[in-house]
Amino acid sequence: MDLTFSPEEEAFRAEVRAFIAEAKPQLPDVNIGAPEAATRSKEDYLAWHKLLYRKGWVAPIWPRQYGGPGWSVTQRFIFNQECANAETPTTLPFGLNMVGPVIFTFGDDAQKQTFLPRILSGEDWWCQGYSEPGAGSDLANLRTRAVREGDHYIVNGQKTWTTLAQFADWIFCLVRTDPNVKPQEGITFLLIDMKSPGITVKPIIVLDGAREVNDVFFDNVTVPVENRVDEENKGWTYAKFLLVHERSSIAGTARSKKAVARLKEIAVSELVDGTPLIETEDFSRKVSELEIELAALEFTELRTLAAEAKGQMAGPESSILKIRGTEIQQRITELTEEAIGYYAFPNERGLGDNEYPVGPDYAVGAAGRYFNMRKASIYGGSNEIQRNIIAKAVLGL
Repeated sequence: MDLTFSPEEEAFRAEVRAFIAEAKPQLPDVNIGAPEAATRSKEDYLAWHKLLYRKGWVAPIWPRQYGGPGWSVTQRFIFNQECANAETPTTLPFGLNMVGPVIFTFGDDAQKQTFLPRILSGEDWWCQGYSEPGAGSDLANLRTRAVREGDHYIVNGQKTWTTLAQFADWIFCLVRTDPNVKPQEGITFLLIDMKSPGITVKPIIVLDGAREVNDVFFDNVTVPVENRVDEENKGWTYAKFLLVHERSSIAGTARSKKAVARLKEIAVSELVDGTPLIETEDFSRKVSELEIELAALEFTELRTLAAEAKGQMAGPESSILKIRGTEIQQRITELTEEAIGYYAFPNERGLGDNEYPVGPDYAVGAAGRYFNMRKASIYGGSNEIQRNIIAKAVLGL
């Protein structure tokens, strides 16, 4: 594998760095010590999105014909690296990386013209209506029903763990339209306006006190048939296509590398009997093992990107990236907690607490990130489900 970059690619890297250096001072001053969802407003989330949109860089994976920058796979890799190194905010994936590709791949011309420009500009905020009580990773057993009446569907049911639905303008939903066939064959993919009568959004408060996820209820919600993506009862196909994009991006290799570097800085500052923690045999071994696992993940990601550059669609590889990526992310937060020790927890008293934090600055928010990251091995399809996919698709079991 050739890991060297051409002069043109290095020039692109310099362009990305220059843009980030100019753009970062324009971003809102948000408390980076706390988990993002605990402190950010809708405008905060969209600030980086809109800067990238004005530059023409907001949708790296989109084809140029739909408003993407037309980047090569290598350029996307470089862009992600530089954003991670500079610790820029992340753009929300639901519109740009999930429903957007579904619409430009399977949607009709009217849907492309209506939705794609508004996703790019940030005018429409999307959320994901997949998981349900009793049907999270087992999406084939979802129970939200959509019954067609003339030129509309009537939708009833509930979605849960819906990230930032309180801000959303639209939700893309998997709904059951035929209960009398094999479960995967009776699902339809609908685009639903969150302002529709009959939609109720209720918060789920997570461990750090933030409103990051929600329950979304549908009570006789009317959805035009024109908001159905492609064929009725073929939603499982579009859902799987979307999940490949989601699972590949969850790996987060570049940002994990930055997080490991921060972990090592903390371990230099923390002392054990006068010796920096990073120099102790036990902790040094743990960090080394983590770095080896992360390097292996990065090479796996590079192989996947190389195959994509040749026109090959990612398949079960996305499940491998998802499993190892999320396990590494969780391990980073675990070792960070171990490094900080007692000071990792006194500051986690909930939002709105006005007591001055104790301990070093890097202790603030560490426990919140640890607790919040427990979800990573569940969302996007639990890691147990991903192992089943690999066993079936790769090992033939």
